[in-house]
This record gives sequence, structure tokens and C-alpha cells, in this order.
Amino acid sequence: MALTEFDRELIAATQGGLPLVNRPYEALGAMLGVPGETVRQRLAEMLDNGLVRRIGAVPNHYRLGFTANGMSVWDVDDARVDALGARVAALPGVSHCYRRPRQGSVWPYNLFAMLHGRQRREVERQAAQIAALLGPACRGHDILYSTAILKKTGLRLKD
Repeated sequence: MALTEFDRELIAATQGGLPLVNRPYEALGAMLGVPGETVRQRLAEMLDNGLVRRIGAVPNHYRLGFTANGMSVWDVDDARVDALGARVAALPGVSHCYRRPRQGSVWPYNLFAMLHGRQRREVERQAAQIAALLGPACRGHDILYSTAILKKTGLRLKD
């Protein structure tokens, strides 16, 4: 898909993130000299065409006070992992949840759920809730705590 000059300007304006205002498309439109609806429509087209995979919020959990962040990993019965994973994903402390292939006996986990707390005991309480929800379909789990903050970036254009 060939990018128009407007596409390039829109990507440049959004590569640092959307403006943190009530009406971000209107704010972008004002910067680009077009109506906010034009910004919204073009971003929707970019999503539909696969140029942009998703538009989402990426909160900085540390700045919000959630410094105990742990990826909980679960060895769940393959026949039940999708249904149970949907229930885990709906829990309030889970920011993202997904299924991944196992890596043999070295890495038996197939369900991943990111948990956030102000202290590790909060994350461990959340993991206990997940364990109870999974019940006998779960054969084991662990929590991998974050040790560094990774910088996340969005779509970028080469100069």
C-alpha cells in the first residue's frame, strides 16, 4: 500500500502516541489542518488495510503506582485453555492474556496472564484467584516478575 503525504504526516503526528485529551482525533486534525473525522476515517482505513495492526492505550503501570508486575504462566489442559483463558482475561487485575504453544518439558506453559499490583502479595493474590478459577484443568504455574521497564514504540517511518 502506497502512503500518501497525508498518511506520512498522520504517522509522524501519532508515532509518539495519541494526544492525551478528551478528543484526540480532533486535536490531531487541528495539527494537520483537517477535521477530526478525517483523522478517524484514515486511521480506520489503515487498520482495515493492515497498515496499522491496532490502536490501543499503553499505560505506564509504574507511573500509576503498580510496581509489582508479573507475567503469570499456566500449564492448562489444551482442551479447556481457550474457554478458561477467556474467563481469566476478564478478571479485573489482568491487563492482557493470551495462549502460546508449549516448548516441550522445558516450558510446559500455554496460558499467559499479565498481573499488576502495588506489592507482590497483591499479584500473588490475583494468581491464587486464577488458580481457583482454573481448578483441576491447571497442572502448574509460575509468576515471572518484571525487572526492567521496556520502552514501547508505535509505528515509525524511516527518514
